[in-house]
Amino acid sequence: MQLFMGIASEASHFPVSFTLVYVVGFIAAVTLGSVAWYNSKRPVGWEDKERPDVVPKVNKEETPGVGNPK
Repeated sequence: MQLFMGIASEASHFPVSFTLVYVVGFIAAVTLGSVAWYNSKRPVGWEDKERPDVVPKVNKEETPGVGNPK
């Protein structure tokens, strides 16, 4: 019994770096998703709302990409 308790206590290291990757990834996904949502066409009822100051304006015409090669 003591052998199993010793193995269990040694193997229960909490993976802090693994959890940190998930937290940072979640924050990045929420931030990028918010920027994309605010720069997209407004949903019904949100057409007259102003863009928050912290969200940068992204112009599709100036950015070369797959759909707009220059």
